[in-house]
Amino acid sequence: MTPSAPDEPGTGADRPISRKNLLRAAVAAGAAVPLLATGTVALARETGSRGRPLAPTPYCDDGDGPTPDQMEGPYFKPDSPPRTDLVTPGTPGTPLTVSGYVFGRDCVPLSGVLLDFWQADHAGAYDMAGYTFRGHQFTGATGAFTLRTIVPGLYPGRTRHIHVKAQAPGEPVLTTQLYFPGEPRNSTDALFDPALLMNVRAAGGGRQGTFDFVLDVEGGPTDPPTDPPSGSWAPGHPYAAGDRVTYGGAGYRCLQAHTSMTGWEPPGVPALWRRA
Repeated sequence: MTPSAPDEPGTGADRPISRKNLLRAAVAAGAAVPLLATGTVALARETGSRGRPLAPTPYCDDGDGPTPDQMEGPYFKPDSPPRTDLVTPGTPGTPLTVSGYVFGRDCVPLSGVLLDFWQADHAGAYDMAGYTFRGHQFTGATGAFTLRTIVPGLYPGRTRHIHVKAQAPGEPVLTTQLYFPGEPRNSTDALFDPALLMNVRAAGGGRQGTFDFVLDVEGGPTDPPTDPPSGSWAPGHPYAAGDRVTYGGAGYRCLQAHTSMTGWEPPGVPALWRRA
């Protein structure tokens, strides 16, 4: 979808009406979310194709004033496994595939973006003992991602949603949620934001969702650091689980096999490195 920038303080003619505010007003008035002629919410890739700069994906908030980064909630766990498929044989629930792209503000697709997803199972429960329905992945050269999972169940006080953390190399983390259109609880969930609705359609015996993230960064390749810190860690090196490196005077142990890249130095990527 085409997200809008966080609300800014002040009112009047000097502040344009953002799509996010328009969507919120429509939901508050009981109206349907504005759709394209195709019957779907506009995606960022469609706005970008018309040559307009993109506004960042909004952070989930309480709907009042500037949008701060939402707390990750009580069910986040670090060190999720690297995987794009969260479904195991025999997993109950309605199959769901979520796909899309990650862009910078200038409409350039972003590669190497970390996307860490977690959600409830079909009964609305989170796995706090293991890593069921938890996993992270990185966008490819085209900025694309695909997640295979199920439609999450409901639990008291919330509408259906999928949690995600998105982080471009060397940039701040966006913590947000994706929502499903047409859910009765959307109108009563205090965290629900219509600007974070996925496009969702039936597909065989399951459902397919699409969403484009727009991170508050410029697109294009990441510049290497001009003064890299001392240590044995190096970008472009294939590391295996258990490998040990030094970085900035500290030791780290590799948690998951990966090829390193600038912006994912050990202190900033707890899913890949742990202090030794």
